[in-house]
Amino acid sequence: MSEFVTSKDGTRIAYEQDGEGPVVILAAGAMQFRGFDPRTVQLAKDVAAQGFTVVNYDRRGRGESTGASSFTLQDEIDDLAALINRAGGQAALYGSSSGGAISLAAAAAGLPITKLALWEVPLGVENGTDAAAFLAGLQERIDAGDRPGTIEYFMKDMPAEWLAGAKNSPGWPIMLGLGPSLRADSESLAWAQTAPRTELWQAITQPTVVILGEGALPLMTAAADSIIANLANARRQTVPGANHSWEPAAMAGTLAGFFAE
Repeated sequence: MSEFVTSKDGTRIAYEQDGEGPVVILAAGAMQFRGFDPRTVQLAKDVAAQGFTVVNYDRRGRGESTGASSFTLQDEIDDLAALINRAGGQAALYGSSSGGAISLAAAAAGLPITKLALWEVPLGVENGTDAAAFLAGLQERIDAGDRPGTIEYFMKDMPAEWLAGAKNSPGWPIMLGLGPSLRADSESLAWAQTAPRTELWQAITQPTVVILGEGALPLMTAAADSIIANLANARRQTVPGANHSWEPAAMAGTLAGFFAE
C-alpha cells in the first residue's frame, strides 16, 4: 500500500515500505518507478526479507508522485531528505544508474546517509563538459513539449537497440510521460563534472559499494573506477548481469550482505 510524505516544495512523494530493521531507501534511475519496474519492487521485498526496512518510492513526476512543478537535482535531494526524516532520521541508499548520481549528490549535501550502494552510475569523465551540454539539449526539448524528442535525446548515446526496443514496447507511452523528470537525472550527471571529484565528494565518507554487472558497458566500468578512486571508503563488487541489468537474487544478496556489515 502506498504511503506519502511531503517534500520541501509541497510535492507529495509516494512510497511503499516493507520489512523491519535498518532502513534502506531505493533511489530509482531514469525510467524507473514502482508501477513500471516490477524487478525493483521484488528486489525491495527480497532485501526486506533479510532483515531491513526497505523504502521504494516513486521519484517526483512518476507513478503516484504527481503534482511537481520543478524537477531539479535539489528537489530530488529534498525528496530524499523528507523520506529519511519520515523513516527515522537516517538511512542507507541504493542508487540505480542515474539514481546513483542523485544518491552521491545527496550524500555530498550532508544528508544522514549511513551507507551507499551504487549500481552502474553512468558518469562521464571527471571535469568534462559533455553532461552539461547534454542537460541543455534535454531541457530545450522538455521546454518545447517534445515528448518523443525528449526520450529519443535522452537515449541517444545508449545502444540503438535499446531505443528501438522501447519504442516497440507497451511501455513507450508511459516513458513519454517521464520526460520532465529526466532533468534531475541529467543534472546529477552534470553536477559530477563541476569540480575535481575528490573536492566534490570530500564529505562522502560512508562505506560505499560500487556494483557492476559481469557484462557492464565500458562507460560503466570507467565510471566505477572514478567513483572508487575519488571516495574515501569505496569498493567494487560484481554481480551476474549484462546490458545494464542485474540478476534479482544476486543483487538482493549483495545489497543485504553489504548493508548488514
